[in-house]
Formats: sequence, C-alpha cells, structure tokens
Amino acid sequence: MRLFGLIGYPLSHSFSKKYFTEKFEKEGIADCRYENFPIPSIDQFQKIFSDHPDLEGLNVTIPYKQQVLPFLYEASEAVKKVGACNCIKVISGKLYGHNTDVIGFEKTLDGKLLPHHKKALVLGSGGASKAVQFVLKNKGIEFLVASRGNNPHYIPYEQLTSELIEKYQLIINTTPLGMQPLTDQYPSLPYLALTTNHYLYDLIYNPAKTLFLRKGEEKGAVIQNGSEMLVIQAEESWKIWNTPN
Repeated sequence: MRLFGLIGYPLSHSFSKKYFTEKFEKEGIADCRYENFPIPSIDQFQKIFSDHPDLEGLNVTIPYKQQVLPFLYEASEAVKKVGACNCIKVISGKLYGHNTDVIGFEKTLDGKLLPHHKKALVLGSGGASKAVQFVLKNKGIEFLVASRGNNPHYIPYEQLTSELIEKYQLIINTTPLGMQPLTDQYPSLPYLALTTNHYLYDLIYNPAKTLFLRKGEEKGAVIQNGSEMLVIQAEESWKIWNTPN
C-alpha cells in the first residue's frame, strides 16, 4: 500500500486528506492511502518516516513550510527562490522538496486579474506569502508586505491607511485569520477604503467566504478564495509523486 500524507499543526480541518481519499475512490486507485500527521513541533518530523517507512510523499502546511527546509536532500528551483516547501517526494529515504503553491496561486490569480491591478498588498510573511511574492515579482506587480512584528522589510498593520488601500487594489491574505474554527477573525484593514476596483484574494478555503472576503464583497470588490488553488496544488503534488525518478 502506497502511503502519502500531510504534516502541519493543527490539521482538524484539512482539505488534503478528504480530497485525496475521494480521488482514490473515484479513480479506482486501490493501492494508495492518505493520512494526516499533526505534529506540534518540527522535532517530531523525522519520527514520521521511521514510524512509516512506506511513506512516499508529503504535503506540508502551516507552520512547517520553512521549517522542513534543513531536512531536504534536494530542493527544486522554486523552493530555493521562494524559501518554502509544501510538497515532499521520498526517494530511497531521501527527501526532495517542491513548491506547488507557486503554480496554484498563479493559475487562480490570473482568472480575475485586471490591467489596473498594478500594486498588491500581501498580508502575512510566512511560507505561503513567500510563494505569492514570488509570483507577483515574476508578473511585474509591485507589492508591499504587511506583517506583525518589527521587521524593516514589512509594513505593520497599524500603518495600513485608507490612502494606501486606495493605491494597492490587489489585496492577498496569506494569514490563517478567519480560518475554521476562528471564523470571526479577519486582518486589520481600513475596509471602508475598498472599492469596486479592488480584488481580494484569500488563500483560506474553509469557510468559502471569510469575513475578509465578505467585507470586500460588501464594497463591490472582486473576491477569490483558496479552494481552486488547493485543487491545483493537490494535483501538482500527485504528478510529482508519480513522475518516474
């Protein structure tokens, strides 16, 4: 039996296990199973492989997309440039890192991107944010990253003024704010400054419409959640795991 899985913490509302379990059933793939591996610390990462020697591939989610990097035997160009890994292929006990966030985000962003979306505001600075920044840079879209803490490369949320929101008409939430079960949370923004010219993209898929997106929708903004991106990521992972070595 081929084994695949997901690491992260917590994983109570994981998309991946449900998606792959249904995929295997629907496509008649009887020799594969997909499991969740919720680990509260990266210190438990290597134990997953010793406990499950048949493990062939892993997806990686919050908070370990950057923390798994030292364990990789080899990293793809996307992983090296982004500085985050969300897909691992296991070959003869060695870990090969990939990043499917990049292709998933790029494909889904393009569907609603308009010529006036020339400046982007990226909320959050974690692993998913790094992939988003990579895509924006490749597209020539100027961006600003908002984050907590005192990092000189990022702008604190307290400095996100209405004037700034008016200029940055593409806003991407890469934080877990608003994700199940904490659906009453949302990034701190001057939402009154949103207009019909804005495009709000939330990488969260559950709930389908976060408070962040609902507040944008109320102002007539174009909105997009992360569900389609996750499907693309999952299928890209499946391709990676099944590509001959």
